[in-house]
Amino acid sequence: MPQLNLIAHDQVEGVVTPQEQFPYNLKETELKKPYQDEESDQLTSAILEKYELDLEVINQQLANSKAPQVVEYAAQTFGKGLVMSTSFGIQSAVMLHLVTRIIPEIPVIWIDTGYLPPETYKFAEQLTERLQLNLKVYQSPISPARMEALYGRLWEQNDVEAFNRYDQMRKVEPMQRALKELNATAWLAGLRRDQTNHRKSLQVVNQQEKLYKLLPILRWTAKDVYEYLQANDLPYHPFFDLGYTTVGDWHSSRPLTLDDEHERDTRFNGLKQECGLHLPQTTGEAESLDSSSL
Repeated sequence: MPQLNLIAHDQVEGVVTPQEQFPYNLKETELKKPYQDEESDQLTSAILEKYELDLEVINQQLANSKAPQVVEYAAQTFGKGLVMSTSFGIQSAVMLHLVTRIIPEIPVIWIDTGYLPPETYKFAEQLTERLQLNLKVYQSPISPARMEALYGRLWEQNDVEAFNRYDQMRKVEPMQRALKELNATAWLAGLRRDQTNHRKSLQVVNQQEKLYKLLPILRWTAKDVYEYLQANDLPYHPFFDLGYTTVGDWHSSRPLTLDDEHERDTRFNGLKQECGLHLPQTTGEAESLDSSSL
């Protein structure tokens, strides 16, 4: 079990500093099996309930770490409390391959909104079979037909508030339920700093509500992603060949044009850049970010 940098909830000051730093240069063959040691997993959960990780210290330690080393750190720190998410989007094969090489059995959360293009469902089947994913599919309890009957086609209202209501019902609520049902304490996601204004401010290890979010490819560029896909013979989403740089629901995604200043301008009619899954969940913070077109 790794040594952790921790701050006790009942301490005003003081950091529990490890005697030895986590060996970030571990080879895959040396990595402990994080999902097979129940005693260590119970101990990790108990520690995380009483303490908070010292994010400043941990991010300093991980400052020069490569993506696989961040995944190794996450695996040994959080054990069975670690999950990852995927959208089966344009470049999703990168994170799915990167993480499952190290943690083959990690739960992979996929939020199926009911409005994804047929190509996304086929792409999901392809990657799930190829990488033998431990896929956990979650959906809104409100069917698309019921939602449209009660609220109309929210994406056609060309309004940020309408998009936020849509995202809350179809994406945010199912994700929160997934994290709770899977007893997640930490979440691996494939966010990159060059994707949105909000993501520029993120660190490799963050805290969102009561969960820790780890971003192994945060510092990667589009070129890094392309090179990883090529080196590992991994596929892009089929919409990449149609000019899409990002894809979500069929009604709020489109190809990139010369008039777009940023790839995320092709989502949500250009009204915002984030769907809500990776934003703070308090009302005040979310409204502040949305007012800034994030």
